[in-house]
Amino acid sequence: MKAFFGSMTGRVFLTLLLGVVITAVLTQLLAENERQRVIEAFRDQHAMDRAEQLITATETVPASARLAYLAAANRPGIQLVVINDGLPVKPAPSPFTAALAVRMGPQYKLATIAARPAACDVPRIQNSMFGPTESQWKGVCESINVRLRDGELLRLLVLPPPPSVIAHETDYRMIIGMFLVSIAFLAYLVARMTTRPLKQLAQAAKDLGNDINHPPLQLSGASEIRQASAAFNAMQARIRQYIFQRTQMLAAITHDLQTPLTRMRLRLEKVGDGELRDRLVGDLSAMQEMVREGLDLARSTDTTEAMQALDLDSLLDSVSCDATDAGQQVVVHGHAGMALLGRPMALRRCLVNLIDNAVKYGQRADVTVEAGAGAARIRVRDNGPGIAPGELARVFEPFYRVETSRSRESGGTGLGLTIARNIAEQHGGSIALINHPEGGLEVSLVLPEYYAGT
Repeated sequence: MKAFFGSMTGRVFLTLLLGVVITAVLTQLLAENERQRVIEAFRDQHAMDRAEQLITATETVPASARLAYLAAANRPGIQLVVINDGLPVKPAPSPFTAALAVRMGPQYKLATIAARPAACDVPRIQNSMFGPTESQWKGVCESINVRLRDGELLRLLVLPPPPSVIAHETDYRMIIGMFLVSIAFLAYLVARMTTRPLKQLAQAAKDLGNDINHPPLQLSGASEIRQASAAFNAMQARIRQYIFQRTQMLAAITHDLQTPLTRMRLRLEKVGDGELRDRLVGDLSAMQEMVREGLDLARSTDTTEAMQALDLDSLLDSVSCDATDAGQQVVVHGHAGMALLGRPMALRRCLVNLIDNAVKYGQRADVTVEAGAGAARIRVRDNGPGIAPGELARVFEPFYRVETSRSRESGGTGLGLTIARNIAEQHGGSIALINHPEGGLEVSLVLPEYYAGT
């Protein structure tokens, strides 16, 4: 769950869900307020009609029978009663009293009582989607002295309507539950639909790092997604063309240099001074080695070789057997028992470079392989003097050489580790160097395991 909400899909889903829920809550609050206002306005209009009818009907009843009539005609909200006290009135009538006086005519005298009826301040329970809440009636609630045309003085009570029992029968829990489920489902669909193109672009970028010749993205979806896909495809084509041109250029330079270097070697053989001849031939051999490894460095960034499933133990066994046949002391310990997804020739070059470095600078290579946490760890240790801690990171720089026993006297151009690191990173792996506590330098190569179907 934490991983889901940490992803972009989860964040878009949560944002949409919260946005829709908050908007729905605000809309419902406004609707509830408007509904209450309409009810109060309708009640006020109904109270005025009812008051007019009650006053007019009461006046037509003989004075001796008015009390009996009013007892039968009065309702909880609108009542016309006999005055038993002398409550003070307001200097000016209320808007309701003034409107009722206009409707009744000048023959009737109406005055608003200064004190509100006690029922006006009694809290009312209002039921809504947010649950029952207490509120006061905001419509007309007042007492009015009414003097009939025959001179009798009565009091009109305009009180809040009785609470409705119909609202208690509505179960909003089911409504809210269905609303939240439907909104969550729609928000999830929108989040998936929104983030799917981004996931496709991310996967395409990952595939591009593994294989520059990976098929281009399909131009589908919204116009913005098609534009991004087209730009990504154009970038991939430019990178592929750049790598091809660079590799071709280095290959051409290497090829063109081989011929004059060979002629120089043949001519150096004719030099009479043996010591001078040996030095010049050594320098020439170093130049040829630098040219070859420079081309290998360029090829280490080339990803034209097809990816395929490889058995790591078989690959290590093959590399160690070749090294042993070449007279190198190489011993392999452990068993990985896992498959890798990689380029066979590139991984072989990576392992060969690490073993050659160990043998070249430490006389032998002890290779230990182990599996764990979805990755294989290959450790190559030598018996050399190691490297100063400050130099451990710099030895991966192209042509960088440590000025100790790891110098040109022992061969090499300073590109072996650079090439190995490039290849490891292309396969989603990493390389690290440490000075082993028991002596020697240890190179640790970590490569991710391959799972079929991923």
